[in-house]
This record gives sequence, C-alpha cells and structure tokens, in this order.
Amino acid sequence: MVLAFLAALLAERALYKAIRDQAARDEARPADAIVVFGAAEYNGAPSPVFKARLDHAFELEEKGLAPLVITTGGRGGDPRFTEGGVGRDYLIQQGMAESKILDETQSDTTYESVRAVSRMLHERHLTTCIAVSDGFHLYRVKLIFRHAGITAYASPAPASPIEADSYLRTLHSLREMAITSLWYLGIRS
Repeated sequence: MVLAFLAALLAERALYKAIRDQAARDEARPADAIVVFGAAEYNGAPSPVFKARLDHAFELEEKGLAPLVITTGGRGGDPRFTEGGVGRDYLIQQGMAESKILDETQSDTTYESVRAVSRMLHERHLTTCIAVSDGFHLYRVKLIFRHAGITAYASPAPASPIEADSYLRTLHSLREMAITSLWYLGIRS
C-alpha cells in the first residue's frame, strides 16, 4: 500500500514537471491551422486571458505559419455570445481576413474543443496545427490531439496573465495535473 502511494506520488510529480516543461516550450512552426482555445468572454469582448491567446494567434498568422485560424469555445452560460464567435470577431477587428477564420462554437470543455477541431481538420484533410493557449494547458491539449490523430505544436501565449502570476500558474498547473491524471485513467470529458 505504501509503495503504491509512493509510486502514485512520483508519477504525479513527473506529470507536473511535464506540464511545466511544456508550458515553457514554444513549438510554433508551419502547420495547417492555428487553433486558439477559448477562455471567458464578457458581453462580447475577450477576457484578458482570451485576449492574450488571440493576440498571440494573430501574430503567428501574421508570420505566415498557417493559412487557417480556428477559434474555439461555446457559450459558457452566455445566451448571446460564444467564446469561438467572440474570438473570430476580435481577430477580424484586428485586421485578420474573415476568410481565414473558422469558429467552433459548440464545445464547453477542452476535450470537446479538440474533438470538434479534429473533425474540422480531418474533413479538410489537414493533419497539423499550432495549439495556442496558456502554457499550463498545452500538455493536455497535445495529448488529446494526438489521440485524435492530429499533430499539435504547442505555442503558449506569452502575455498570459495566469502564467505571469506564480499563485495562479501553480493552481492551474495542479488542476491540469488532476485532469490529465483522470485522462490517463480513461476518464475523458
């Protein structure tokens, strides 16, 4: 019993390290699409966390790393706006061509977003993407994309308010560790 506990503790420590190592690595390179993971929106405007992700995706698209940008996220309880729609509108307001943007607006979780985006990519015979989110989130995003048959390159938003705050960074990384552990145990939602 004690050995099992110690083994689990060591596994969780290694997972936390893997999450933080991924958070510090920008793998941006040419790909089929840039996928921006949704975060809160407030009455049609992106939250600071979502704005940091969108601004980073805009920069990657400006560098010509992908011809397509996909924004993700459902309503999150908002009857008028979706995260994906707000993300699309924000990128258009910043000057990105509307024809380069798709929005996925039905998902409520990371798992649902990746599954929906993977279907969109497979339908277009595309196999690679640059995943844009906060650093703490990208280990799990890549894991789920890999499971869906898509190669994802992680590119953390450099201006992430969460990653800039040591307390929030640790809190969110621990949360990711718990959710990822459940994924490895077969609990996927």
